[in-house]
This record gives sequence, C-alpha cells and structure tokens, in this order.
Amino acid sequence: MESSRSGPPVVVVVGAGLAGLACAVRLHGAGVPVTVLEASPAVGGRVRTDVVDGFRCDRGFQLLNPAYPEVPRVLDLAALDLRSFGAGVVVATSGRRHLLGDPRRLPAALPGDLLAGGDLRSKLGFLVWALPALGPVDRLLAGEDRSLAASLDAAGVRGTFRRGVVDGFFAGVLADDAGTTSTTFARLLVRSFARGRPGIPARGMAELPRQLAARLPAGAVRLGAPVTAAGPTQVRTADGDRHDASAVVVATDPTAAGALAGVRVPPMRGLTTYWHTPPAGDPSPATLPLLHLDGDRSGPVVNTAVMTDVAPELAPPGRTLVASTVLGTDGDADQERAVLDQLARIYGVPTTRWSTVVVHRIPEALPAQLPPLVRRRPVRLPSGLLVAGDHRDTASIQGALVSGRRAADAVLARGGAAPAGPGPGAAAG
Repeated sequence: MESSRSGPPVVVVVGAGLAGLACAVRLHGAGVPVTVLEASPAVGGRVRTDVVDGFRCDRGFQLLNPAYPEVPRVLDLAALDLRSFGAGVVVATSGRRHLLGDPRRLPAALPGDLLAGGDLRSKLGFLVWALPALGPVDRLLAGEDRSLAASLDAAGVRGTFRRGVVDGFFAGVLADDAGTTSTTFARLLVRSFARGRPGIPARGMAELPRQLAARLPAGAVRLGAPVTAAGPTQVRTADGDRHDASAVVVATDPTAAGALAGVRVPPMRGLTTYWHTPPAGDPSPATLPLLHLDGDRSGPVVNTAVMTDVAPELAPPGRTLVASTVLGTDGDADQERAVLDQLARIYGVPTTRWSTVVVHRIPEALPAQLPPLVRRRPVRLPSGLLVAGDHRDTASIQGALVSGRRAADAVLARGGAAPAGPGPGAAAG
C-alpha cells in the first residue's frame, strides 16, 4: 500500500528514541513537517520506564546529567522535576562503609574516609589522571587517547582503590570491566560528573522522551510501525506501506541502523539491572542518596542505589526501591541469589526478605567507546540517507541529543534554511 499525501512530502524519522525525537522537534520548530515511525508501542528507545505493581523501574540504571551542554537546550529540566544524587559514593569494604566525595558539594564527606579503601598514593594518582577532565575541553579532546586501563596504570592508580572504587565505578557507567574504553571518553564523563549532579526525573527516565514527543503535533509519532527498508526519500513499513519523504533520518539503535542504512555497527555492551524492594515498613538500607560500590568486589554487582531515597515517587507510598547493576546478560537464579547476598554486605542489612520487582536484561545497552575516540561520525551518508543516534556521537544522552540536532541541521541546510542554535562543535560528554 502506498501512502498518499497532499502537499510536499514530509521528513520521515525512523525511530522515536531520544535522537529521533530531538531531530523531529528541531525540524518541527523550523516549520518542517515531520513524521516519526516507531516499531515499538511506546517512545523512548533504550530510555524507557516500566511500571510494575506501582514501582517505576527504568530499563537499566540510567541517570540524566544536567551538565551535559545539550540537555538544557533541548529539555525542560524544571518540568522533569529532576531529583539529584549526592556528589559522592559510598564504598563498602571489610564490613564498613566509607563516604568518598567532593567535600565542597558533599559536606558529609569526612577527611578520614579519603584514606579508606586504598592507599593515598593511588588516590593522588587518580587526581592527576583526572586533571585533564577539569581543563578546557578542546585540550582534553586533543590529547593522546588510549585504553582506560593503560592510562590508569601509567598514573599509578592501583591496588584496592583501583579495583574496588575506580574500576567499580567505571564498570557501572561504561559497562566495561576490562578497561578497554577510550580514556578521552572516560574523562569526558568525569568532566560532566564534576560539573553537574546526575539525577532522575521524579517519575522515571521515560519522562525525557515523553516530554519531547509532546512537542510534536498530534499524529506525528506513529507507534507500532516497524520500518523494513529505508532510502534517501522513501521508507517501507512491515505492513507494506510506502512513505515518500523529502528526507529520511534513520534514528534507531545501532543494530537496526546497520540493517537499514548500512552503517558500521559498533561493539555493544550488555547490562542487567535487578530491581528489589524490602518488606513494607522497613527503613531504607542507605543513609544518603548516593551510589553504593562494593570495594571488595565480592559479587556480580558493580553498583547499586536506593532510588526512592532520591525520588520517593518511584515506588508506592512507604515502599523502597533498590536498583543494582550487573555486567552482561547471562545471569540466572544463582546470580540473583549472589546479588542479594552481596547487597547485604554493601548495605549492612539483611536482604533475605527482599523481593524482586523486575529484572531487566539489556544485551545492547551501550555502544563501546574504544580508543582512539571518534567523537563525530557523519550523519549524512553518501547515498543521501541521514542517520542519528548515540553511535554517531558519544555513547550518552548528550550524544543522542546532539546527533538528532546534527541530523536536523543537515536537513535544514540542504533545504536552504540556516540552522539555528549551536553547531556541531559544542562540547559533548
């Protein structure tokens, strides 16, 4: 079946994740008619929130950093009701819990804790390693890039502090426990953490794509419409419908983009998130709204947080919601028992009566960012087809939003319209 339209063809965006929606919103704001075709029954792509028995569980432990330059340009942070984590982490080791953080932004951090969980020389080495992240971004991007593991080795970051704190933190953020990630990318993330406090909307991360979709005209986003073929001016959907277009932007996940647009598919990293709740009436197992790490690395969990200490709205009244991240997606019932045992050690409370809300296994959670970091990949292909997604920029919410803007600007530039706002040289993390 062929689509029929009066007037000029619209721009068709394939995929209603953050990149596709950011692209569509920018085009709509410039007066360009746009249609977004999404295969799934909801917007968001990898940024989704499931509601299970009144608990709001994001698909994977995800945070929004307001320090990302593109975020305040694209999103209404006040409307999201963003709730922030504290500027530090709690490290559990040898049956004790130590608070590590920026004392300027986390007054509860004690000087004595700076000596816990590893030798002072390794901690000073990490500060030296992190210094480029605090300087001009252009200088950071121009520096030599190599694997994260190699750069930490060279800085003298080693021992229990390296394994239990630094490697543990980066494993959860990068989905990489081997240190193969680009040092430049890791420093960009550290830069963002130093400049802002990551948080979560009061009703979950799905509020991001929901907010963007609400800025589009009614009917502009068509759900349950999987695209099977895409060209520069035409797409076909699984039901045989043909959509002619003035331009086509493929803004899907990397694997689907490879199939539709023929672009290189980066290696993908998998993550599993366990969502647990203690019995009703039990107090929170944490004392501060912080990320918790296992400095002893005594089990599969790389990080965990009591989400309701940050946003109580994520659970029914009086209930607690705990998110815990594990690398990979091959876990089973034995792994979940190991997770609960490890959480008891991390939080210092019994977990035998905790119940599972849901488990999210995400085989393609993040594109790998290997050295040397390629921070900008073309959004326009030689065929004329356009692509967007965090695989075209950095593997982050910042990268997804920037890639959507770049694709929209490419459409506007081809049509003779001058793109408004910041160009592709804006800093990213």
